[in-house]
Amino acid sequence: MNEFDAIDLRLLDALQADASLSNQDLATRVAVSPATCLRRVKRLVEAGVVERRVAILSADKLGAGLSAILEITLDRQGAEHLDAFEARAVQEAAVQQCWRVSPGPDFVLVVQLADMPAYQALTQRLLTQDANVRNIKAFFSVKRAKFDTRVALPSPSA
Repeated sequence: MNEFDAIDLRLLDALQADASLSNQDLATRVAVSPATCLRRVKRLVEAGVVERRVAILSADKLGAGLSAILEITLDRQGAEHLDAFEARAVQEAAVQQCWRVSPGPDFVLVVQLADMPAYQALTQRLLTQDANVRNIKAFFSVKRAKFDTRVALPSPSA
């Protein structure tokens, strides 16, 4: 599914803004019938365009006020070593995002933790006990200027 018409794009835009809308409210917002809305959203979900619908929580209000971006460089970069580290990283609840990148470090992790002791515990579990981790570079957030989960949408197909 590579081509989207104006209705698909309005639906995707509305869902990115508020995935909790009822089908009726979504249909009204996009100016289509509820049946059309339901059929199109189902098609977008089945095609994998809509991966999932989630609630975005306030980390600060839940006691997870320390955000960090970690650059991880491994000693050995064979596929089995990269896969092994990635498997361990994605199992950590504090790891919100895990990116395998190139060039530069092997991985970039976005982590959300309660505080510096929680960060220290994570680094002990995930990084310093792994003999294959050569280098860790951590960047700690002092201010979040922007946070958005929206994907820029293409222009509608003719």
